[in-house]
Order: sequence, then C-alpha cells, then structure tokens
Amino acid sequence: MKITLKDGSVKEYEGAKRVYDIALDISEGLARAACAAELDGKVVDLRTVVDSDAELNILTAKDKEGLAAYRHTTAHVLAEAVKRLFPEAKLTIGPSIDTGFYYDFDFRPFSREDLDALEAEMKKIIKADEKIERFTLNRADAIKKMEEIGEPYKVELINDLPEDAELSFYSQGDSFVDLCAGPHLMSTKYIKAFKLLSSSGAYWRGDENKAMLQRIYGTAYASKEELQGYLDYLEDIKKRDHNRIGREMELFTTVDVIGQGLPLFMPKGTRMLETLQRWIEDKEDKEWGYVRTKTPLMAKSDLYKISGHWDHYKDGMFILGDEEKVLDEVKSGEDVEIKESNVYALRPMTCPFQFFIYKASQKSYRDLPIRMAETSTLFRNEDSGEMHGLTRVRQFTITEAHLIVRPDQAVEEFKGALSLIKECLTTLGLQNDVTYRLSKWDPNNKEKYIGDPKTWEETEQHLRDILVELDVPFYEAVGEAAFYGPKVDINTKNVYGKEDTVMTVQWDPMNAERFDMYYIDQNGEKQRPLIIHRTSAGCYERTFAWLIEKYMGKFPTWLCPEQVRVLPISDKYEDYAKQVEKELKKNDIYASCDLRSEKIGYKIREARKARVPYMLIVGEKEQEDGTVSVRSRFEGDEGAKPLSEFINAICEEIRTKAIREEKAEEGETEAKKMR
Repeated sequence: MKITLKDGSVKEYEGAKRVYDIALDISEGLARAACAAELDGKVVDLRTVVDSDAELNILTAKDKEGLAAYRHTTAHVLAEAVKRLFPEAKLTIGPSIDTGFYYDFDFRPFSREDLDALEAEMKKIIKADEKIERFTLNRADAIKKMEEIGEPYKVELINDLPEDAELSFYSQGDSFVDLCAGPHLMSTKYIKAFKLLSSSGAYWRGDENKAMLQRIYGTAYASKEELQGYLDYLEDIKKRDHNRIGREMELFTTVDVIGQGLPLFMPKGTRMLETLQRWIEDKEDKEWGYVRTKTPLMAKSDLYKISGHWDHYKDGMFILGDEEKVLDEVKSGEDVEIKESNVYALRPMTCPFQFFIYKASQKSYRDLPIRMAETSTLFRNEDSGEMHGLTRVRQFTITEAHLIVRPDQAVEEFKGALSLIKECLTTLGLQNDVTYRLSKWDPNNKEKYIGDPKTWEETEQHLRDILVELDVPFYEAVGEAAFYGPKVDINTKNVYGKEDTVMTVQWDPMNAERFDMYYIDQNGEKQRPLIIHRTSAGCYERTFAWLIEKYMGKFPTWLCPEQVRVLPISDKYEDYAKQVEKELKKNDIYASCDLRSEKIGYKIREARKARVPYMLIVGEKEQEDGTVSVRSRFEGDEGAKPLSEFINAICEEIRTKAIREEKAEEGETEAKKMR
C-alpha cells in the first residue's frame, strides 16, 4: 500500500500498519511527539490500522487536534488519580477544551489541597509509563463492565448511544478503564507539563434538574516553558478581570440576596454609565436624527404573541402571572379562549412597543425614515451557569433603536447604523478589538424562525453586499440570526477568551406585516416598511465590562468618575486645595480633595491605586503663585502650571474624548509585550 504524507512524499508497505508504526518508520522523534493523526482527512488514534492506500498526516501537540488528544489523555490521568485517592468518586466525562481540559466527578467539592495531592499522584502515573490500550465491547458487555466497577454515569452514557455505535474503552496500566472515543497518546510518559487550575460545581449534562457534580479544570502543554507562559498569562488576565477591578474600584458589586445577574452600580460606576448614556443620546439625537421614546418595562403576553417572542423566546423571559391558571379558568369543554389575559412578562426587547408608537398615527412616505431610540432596561432569564460579572446579566440597559424605513432607504440606513457603531467604537478606543459576523438562519431548523426561505436568502444577500461594499472583514455563521431576520453582530472576547456579541444591526422584513405597519406612498397606496433593529454602544453593562478590562480601570479621562485629585502637602494648604477643587468643579471636572492627615507620598500612592488621571499637588509655592504641580498617568511629573492652563488643557481633553497613551509603570512593559 502507498501512504502519502503531508509533504507529498510516499511511503510503501507490503502489509497493514498502525499509524504509530508508520510514524516510527518516518523517525523516532516524530513517533515520540505524535499525539494523533489525520487519515484521509479524519482525525484518528495512533493505534488505528492502515491497510490500504491513504493520505496521512501525523499530528503533534503543535497541531490543534494533536494538542486536544494530548490534553484529553491528561484528563484521563487526572481521572485515574482521583480514583486512586478518592475511590468513592464517580466518573462522568472529561473532554479537552480550547484552554486545556476538565473532568467532572460525582463527589464532594475539591479543595486546593486536594488538587495539589492529585497533581502529585498524576506525576506518579506519568512517571510509571502506564501503557494506554484501546478495546471495544458490545453493548451488553460494556454495561456489565461499567456496572461491575460502579460507574453509573458511564452506564447512562452507554444507554444513550445509538444501538450500532462502537463502544470503545481505554485502559491505563492494570487498574484504570474509561469509556471513551479517543484518540489518546500511547503511554502516560509522553505528558510533559500540566497544571490543575481550579474546581467548581457543574450540573450533570448542564441540566440544573440533574446532579451537581464537581469539575476540575486543568491545562497541559508539550513543554514546561509553554505551560509557564500560559500560567503567566492567567495571572495577567486575573489582573484585568472586570469583576476584580470593578469591585476594587467600587464601580459595582453583587449581593446574593438580591440575585445572580442583578448588579448594583455604586456612585463611581453610576457616574460612568451616566457619562456614556449622555454621550450616546446626544450623538444619536443631535448628529444622527433619532427621536427618543420611553416605553413600559412589561406588557401582556398578547404583545409577545404578535411579535413571535412568546412562541420563539418565552423560555428566556420572566413571566408574571400563571399562564396555566388563566387557561384553566377560561376552559370551556375542549375549547380554550382567553378573553382577557392576566399574564404579563418583563420585556426582553423594546421593538414591539416602538412599533405601536409608529402605528399611533398614519405615516406618509415623506415621513420615513423614522429613527426611534430608547435607553431601554431589559430583562432576560439567563441560565445561572451563563452568568458572569457584567457581561451576562438578567437585567441590563441597552442603547436600542428601531428604524422604520422605505425599502429604497434600507441599504443606506443600514450602512448608517454600522457607521454609528464604528464611530462609537473608535471614540471608546475599541475599534481594533472586534470581529464582524453575518448571522444567518438555519434552513434545516425552520421551526426556529418565521418567514419563507426566499425572504431569508434575499435579506442575507443584502447584508453580505453591504459588508463587502463597506470593505468590512466578516465571517458567516448559520443559526445565529434572530428568529425574524438576519443580522450583523459585532463581537469581542473577554480576558478569558469567551466571545460575546456587543453590538448588533438586524434587518427585519417580517414584523411590519405581523404588526400591520404601513405608510402611504406617493400614489396613495398602503405599503409595508422595512425595520432595522440596532444598538450603538451596545448593552451598557457589557460595554462597561469591556472598557474595564481593556483599560484595566485606567479609563480615558472623559470617562473617569474621578478625573482630578487635589493633594495638599500639609494641613496649612487645605484652603487653597479647596479653592482649586471648587474651580475645577465650576468647569464640570470631576474633582476631589484628599484632606487626610497623611504624608504626601502616601496620598500619591493612593491616587495611583485609584487610577485617577491627574493629581494636583499644592503647597506653599503653588499657593503663592496660583499654580498646581501636575502629576498624570500619562507623563508622570508634568511640573508646575497655572491653574487656568491646566483647566483649559483637561477641558479640551474631555471635550475631544482624547485617548492618551499611558506611561508604563515599572514591570508593565514586558506584560504588554506578552499580551
């Protein structure tokens, strides 16, 4: 048989060979590094027997699929260590993930001491060079084996597999066996560097009605240097996590008795949100021709039935009232008729409310486009496992708007919505941190959407053409559209690598008909408008989290809740410090005065810790000359300046929303290079 390798060279063999043996024939070094292989385009185990002509690519830990096999083997080593130290623990699943691996166990919570002990046991397993073997069993024998060793979750998994599925197992040494599809390394000795990172609760199969398991997260690399680099990276992102910084800076907090996903914004955080809101509202209204609305936080279920949300999104809504009780009360024989609905829901969106504002009066073609904007508080019943700081919450506020347009205006208005988003991103300094996605419907899951295939294809092509014309790099994703139309999603990743949608523009050809919206054209005929749903700066909470992590709390001056802190050298200069503070506030600068009886060095350190952009130090000379000694995050010691000169400069910086380059603190430059 002829085996064509990745470089185009060909190996010939008279008989069948395992993939591992072919790798060994190529070179011993390759065999040692091999983790899996790609056989005719399919990822396979190193134990796979090749018995006919094929294309073969040996995968190492430098390849994505190879690294996944390497990490998956490490997860099995973890499972064996758990069974050695805690034999009463029950095994569930242990896949590789982008950042490493995890394994879920039915057991008590694991402490950091437990993880350290497990790491030591894993090292023993690796050092023992336990051979890893693959074997298969029929369904009856597989169930019997898992029952004999007391693994009920494995029995459940086997029972859920198709009747004709190949039930494969991997053994490590003489005592450990796990149900697994593979692939795996040939032996435990090939694992060179790993670390157990944390432990947390996780529901079996992600279902909150099932058992709470204990998940151990870990990571693994082919070298200690790579592992250390990743651990250093984790330390860096911990410093950037908006949860930590937001609480440290007293921007927001959360309280268990209030509820998960319901953050409390403290005075500084509230000031920042208000600054963002005023800026966005002024920009939309004064520069982009929006009108502002204010609509209820809840509505009867009737409204959501018209919009389609009741059928397509009810599980994500907070329902007020008992729908089943209402149905029972009005049930007559086999017919059900709700004469007056007592079921309400908190709004997950604003669109249907604004549609009725549009319908309140007859519109002419001359009235369009109508751009209705609202700073909307919305509610979505997110799963508890999805909650994270401010990036995914159950109550949030969004820069929402709906454009009611004639068909001939739709393309230009859609472009305008994208331009506004780009302008907002640029002002915030976030324009280089996003990706654009054309989110399409899934033609194989038509129940999830409303409308016909032709309409979906046409509208998706409109968006594709717009993005190409604007030279916006984008990718396409099936199944990510709203149920009523395709959209362009602007996405970014948080410090942990999770991608979230932060802004969106949707093309809606469906709801005008559902809500009987129309305008009178130049011939006096009724016509259906198109609707564009959009945000500008997105969800305030999520954008706020993004800004915290982007700037590590060192925000551009115009956004800072405290822009200047006045520091008198001693009590003798308190009156002058107060005069300076008063003059700053008269010019709409957020200023404070540190009048504590502390040394000036301590006050400076505290101001730096609070990430205040400017410190104004005042003493005898400054008081006599009417000046201030300026220290900033940007230039360090900027020297003495007349107060009026400083005020003019900072006011200009705030007015233009300038983003000044930070002066790197000691040790910070190398961290930036690594990021």
